[in-house]
Parts: sequence; structure tokens; C-alpha cells
Amino acid sequence: MQRIRDRSEEKGRSHVSGKQSLKFLPLALLAILAGCNSSSPVSGLSLGSSAPPAAAATGPVVVQAYCPQVVMLEQSAIKNAYAGNAKDDPAKLIYRASLSEATRACTANDTTLTIRVQAQGRVVIGPAGKPGRISLPINVEVIGEGDKVLYSQTQSTPVDVPAEGVAQFLFDKADVSIPNQLGGVSTFTRVRIGFEDATVKKSGRNKR
Repeated sequence: MQRIRDRSEEKGRSHVSGKQSLKFLPLALLAILAGCNSSSPVSGLSLGSSAPPAAAATGPVVVQAYCPQVVMLEQSAIKNAYAGNAKDDPAKLIYRASLSEATRACTANDTTLTIRVQAQGRVVIGPAGKPGRISLPINVEVIGEGDKVLYSQTQSTPVDVPAEGVAQFLFDKADVSIPNQLGGVSTFTRVRIGFEDATVKKSGRNKR
């Protein structure tokens, strides 16, 4: 009788665990970007902590979410700063900044999808520059179907460049929020990241 009762309890626990796995999705830890692969499709997703009772007559409401991938355009992933009004003059280059690796993680409830975006970058001082702190304006956009801009905001990222003239930095923006709905956002949605001046020029070409 003891053996039969143990098996029954194990079966009950398995049944409960199966129900819980349908109501909750795990929250993935955001990867530290040193050596991170930006092409990885893995993303974090968490539903709100308040779940409807399992015994509700209409069944639990399931909130789905698609975590948009991060893309970079070549023309907006590099920023060259020149002294004075010079342009494309290597001798007057103050610094070159670049973005290389990016990743994201998402949390969702029934109204909002929040995306945390991180990107790894590098700054190299040019002949006209000197070590010290510089501020890099980095723009994050969320683009939906039909290239509709759902979110756009620029965040200034300070970088301290040492005497060696080269610095690595990490861009981190945790509050990128767009509307969510039952069934999740469109799978055509994507996050676009780049330096502000290049992004503004690119967005201007999309205007009609």
C-alpha cells in the first residue's frame, strides 16, 4: 500500500507541474556581451506575476510575446568625428566609434512589451583627438510592419578613453517599451540600433 500511494503522489505532482508550465514562461538572464553572438535567436521572456486561478471557468488567459531581433545598418554602426568642418580627412579625425555586438531580452504583460537592449562598442582616438571622456549619442528604434516607427529614443553613453587611445564600452538601455496584445507583436517587428546622426539621415530617406 505504501508503494501504490507513492506512485499516486508522484503522478499528482507531475500533473500539477505540467499545468504550471503552460501558464509561465522562464525569464532568461541577459547575456554579458563580452564574446556574445548577436545572431543568437535566444531571447528572454517573462509574463506578469499575476496569473488567473486555474479553476476559472473560462480558462487562463495566455499572453504571448515575440522578442524582436536587433539589427544594425552598416552606415549607422560607425561614427567618425572630425575637427572643425573637416570631413573624411584622416589627419583631422578626432575619434572613430563603432558598434559590433548586440543582444536583447524581453518581458511582457497583456499591454506592454519591454525590451532591454545591450550593445558592445569600441572607440579609437584619431590624430586630432586626445584621451578623456567623450559622449556617444546612440539611437534605439523599434520598427513594425510597413517600416512604421513604434519607438525611437536616443541615449547618451559616456566613454572614458585612456592614454592608450582605445576603449571598449557597453551600451545598455533597459526601458524600450512598445504596446503588446494577445497573440504578441508582429514577427516583422525589429529593433534597430545605431549612432544618432547616421540614424537621422537614414530615417529621413524613409519619409514620403
